[in-house]
Amino acid sequence: MNNKLPFSKILIIGLMLFAMFLGAGNVIFAPIVGQQAGTNTWVAMGGFLITGVGLVLLAIMALTRGGGTVEKLAGRVHPKFALVFSVLLFLALGPFYVIPRTTSVVYEIAIKPVVGSDNTSLYLFIFSVIFIGLTILLSWNTTKFVDRLGKMITPVFSILLLVLVVTSIVNPMGEIGAPQDEYTRGVFLKGFTQGYLTMDVLAAFVFGGIFIKSIKGYGIKSEKEVSKLFIKAGLITTAGLVALQVSMAWIGATSVDAIGFKENGGEILAQSSEFLLGPVGIYMIGLVIMLTGITTNVACLGAVSEYFGRIQSSVSYKKWIIVFAILSLIFTNFGLNTILTMAAPVLLLLYPLAIALIVLIFANNLFNGRQSVYVGTIIGVGIVAVLDALKEAGIAPDAINSIFGFIPLFTSGAGWIITGIIGFILGFVVAKVKKETGTLINNAGQEVAE
Repeated sequence: MNNKLPFSKILIIGLMLFAMFLGAGNVIFAPIVGQQAGTNTWVAMGGFLITGVGLVLLAIMALTRGGGTVEKLAGRVHPKFALVFSVLLFLALGPFYVIPRTTSVVYEIAIKPVVGSDNTSLYLFIFSVIFIGLTILLSWNTTKFVDRLGKMITPVFSILLLVLVVTSIVNPMGEIGAPQDEYTRGVFLKGFTQGYLTMDVLAAFVFGGIFIKSIKGYGIKSEKEVSKLFIKAGLITTAGLVALQVSMAWIGATSVDAIGFKENGGEILAQSSEFLLGPVGIYMIGLVIMLTGITTNVACLGAVSEYFGRIQSSVSYKKWIIVFAILSLIFTNFGLNTILTMAAPVLLLLYPLAIALIVLIFANNLFNGRQSVYVGTIIGVGIVAVLDALKEAGIAPDAINSIFGFIPLFTSGAGWIITGIIGFILGFVVAKVKKETGTLINNAGQEVAE
């Protein structure tokens, strides 16, 4: 086996990974950061890029060390935790967040500018029924159509966004204004938590297995070899994702003079496209967003239905498709702003846990893979993550801040880092006292007894 793949194949792998995360949903968050952060945009984007880009690559690398699936990775804590974490993850990926978000984004960008703002609820309902109906149709049977469509759309989408960005640089829509209140302090950490909304790290836990299989399809088997190739391809992916998100933030930051403040990134992108490129621009980006959205929806609906078909085999894959499609339709019609607001508490709970799992699997051999360390860390992170989720849901935020504000970084949404470290230390002490045996991971990504 020759481990030195030519650059052309590494480039293909890097672009494939980029295509996995280039969709209708994850281009709407950086623009709103740009509008709200104003002159503090680049500080906020520093935090945003960590959770929205950098951790995506680490999540997939973590899967190569953790057994190849999110269930096996989370199972190092406890089987019941793995089940709860995975169920919440797949529900967020499917009917509770990503599918409604994607459908709403497509409506905001491709349909709403055409039909106008009158009878928005009715048009959204009609569109969502048709769009999710098409998602069901394409998800019903395994087909390469969507995969081929995705490969065709990605370069077209990239070129269109490039035209939009270059136009915005050559002819800026306006000056970058002053930051809004929430971006006047704790800007970096604010951007850090806003990166959660892309959900790309959580999606990487689900779709990362596809990427790992594609690499191993070249004959590369060991974790060490996979990681080496991944780093090379990942640099290409990272460059693309960073360029994408920074460009979207630039458009948002310079758009206020031209289109005013908007409630979500979908409106910013749609109205900026029309302002910069005219009516043709809105039709072009609308078409590509629609096609990209359908591929995202099909991938997510198929993944969540397959997972629940596995853990609850008494209900068939096709029945799960119908169940989750109906739920997606219901949530879609709450509107994009409501969807983002409703999903935020769940993401504030899941993201810290996901980050903790990534760190733990890479540090596994430092504490000999002892389960108590996994448990202690997750408990430490989870306690504060639950509190952050409650605050985001509007449940006694002032009382929670008053009681737990002594925890460093708590009011900025990052207190779980400190409690996670404390949990790690306590778990390590417990493991030592109990003389707990552990499991190491060798260079081939295989588990070996301590």
